[in-house]
Amino acid sequence: MARNEALFEAVLKGKRKDVAALVQTAIDEGTNLESILMDSMVPAMAEIGDRFSRNEAYVPEMLIAARAMQAGLDLLDPLLQAAGHKAIGKVAIGTVKGDLHDIGKNLVAMMLKGAGFEVLDLGVDCDVEKYRDAVEKGAQAILLSALLTTTMPYMKTVVEGLKGSSAKILIGGAPVTQAYADEIGADGYSDDANTAVKATKVALGIAA
Repeated sequence: MARNEALFEAVLKGKRKDVAALVQTAIDEGTNLESILMDSMVPAMAEIGDRFSRNEAYVPEMLIAARAMQAGLDLLDPLLQAAGHKAIGKVAIGTVKGDLHDIGKNLVAMMLKGAGFEVLDLGVDCDVEKYRDAVEKGAQAILLSALLTTTMPYMKTVVEGLKGSSAKILIGGAPVTQAYADEIGADGYSDDANTAVKATKVALGIAA
């Protein structure tokens, strides 16, 4: 179906109330639920992510777009679940043990939801057991976040603690590098929220 340009622009510009109103109108008019999400809302989040990667948008713009997207998801999610809609994948994300920073983690979580993933947000200060529990609940990928160099080593602890599981492990955060991901045996690395979505898709073999 055709893109709802008003909805696309409302998500892109972070107009939360407009997004909620437009989604509700589309629902009331009987518009296909998956089309509302996949033809208008998801492309808007992809666009803001691409702009971020090109330095044409910044974290505040991404945050308000993601929050606007969430306003629409709050209306769509119950209906999509009732209709049997399947997410493109199930992932879990959390800041590692000892680290209480969550802005980056929250942004990645919202971007993943915006891309069509079911996301288990584990919060902050997560130990190995919390990640292992997420795997047992069906998470196909585990995303680890750290903002402090002092908490980065716990990422290695998680990687080792989840050895033998089927879940892919991706890491990110201000001090984290691709070299460190390679060193600890992580399956992927990202340095921003937009590439985190792409890296997760690559790790899970989902077409970008």
